[in-house]
Amino acid sequence: MGVAGKAVTDATFVSHVLQSDRPVLVDFWAEWCAPCKKVDPLLAEIAKEMGDKVEIVQVNIDENPETTRAYRVMSVPTLTIFKGGEPVSSVTGAKPKSALVNFIESAL
Repeated sequence: MGVAGKAVTDATFVSHVLQSDRPVLVDFWAEWCAPCKKVDPLLAEIAKEMGDKVEIVQVNIDENPETTRAYRVMSVPTLTIFKGGEPVSSVTGAKPKSALVNFIESAL
C-alpha cells in the first residue's frame, strides 16, 4: 500500500491534514484489508488526475490508533475529505473509480 498518497501518522495528521490549505482526502486503510488493496490503485490514478484540487493521504489504522479513534473509523477502507481542518464527507467500502471521483467532486 501507500501507492496512492503519502503516509500520514498520528504525529503528522494535524500538520498534513487539519492545517492543509487545500482539501485532503484521507484513506483510512489496513494491510489485511482486501478492499483497501482494490481502492489503492484507483486513488493513485485520481491523485494524478485531480492532484491540483485535492491532496490524497493514507492512514494505516493499525499503526495510528489515535487518529482512527478520533474520527470513529469502524471499517476500512474509509475515505474522508477534510476541508479547513474539518471532516466534510465520508464514504466506506471499495467503490468504482467513477463513484470515487463523484464523491471527491461533490465535497470540493
